[in-house]
Amino acid sequence: MNDEFFSGELARTCGVSPDTIRHYERLGVLPAAVRGANGYRRFPREAAGRVMLIRRALAIGFSLAGVARILSQRDDGSPPCRAVRALAGEKLDTLDRRIAEMTAMREDLARMIEQWDVRLAATRDGEAARLLEEGTPASSPAGPQASSPAFCGAPRTAPRQPARRQRSMKG
Repeated sequence: MNDEFFSGELARTCGVSPDTIRHYERLGVLPAAVRGANGYRRFPREAAGRVMLIRRALAIGFSLAGVARILSQRDDGSPPCRAVRALAGEKLDTLDRRIAEMTAMREDLARMIEQWDVRLAATRDGEAARLLEEGTPASSPAGPQASSPAFCGAPRTAPRQPARRQRSMKG
């Protein structure tokens, strides 16, 4: 049986859990295993390469659904290279946008900390500097809400209580 892996062996070889192997199998990204007379699932040796391909695709940001589409196209005999390239390009564009947003947020936070340092230097020990009263930078995810009265400590209405679930009398 050197040309096959048991499910646990495949998982160990690929550095994943047996649950991951079963999950990939259920989603169809890993072909179904053959069951031996003893009920153990057996995979061909090539399955390790497939699991590693899936792991690499997930590591660079592909979704399992996207990987499934790519592998399905590949299994049907049609090279998915252009689709893979297009998806990777989209991932790169998204990453570039996120980096730009985070860079702007970092610059805003650095400016705010500089302003706070000035305010703290002019504040006596034990006295409140009220750092958050000035709000947050416009580019932060908190945006305008951060400078609202509720954020700054002004009175606000009581928080809404979650509705209680009533027990069902049905047995």
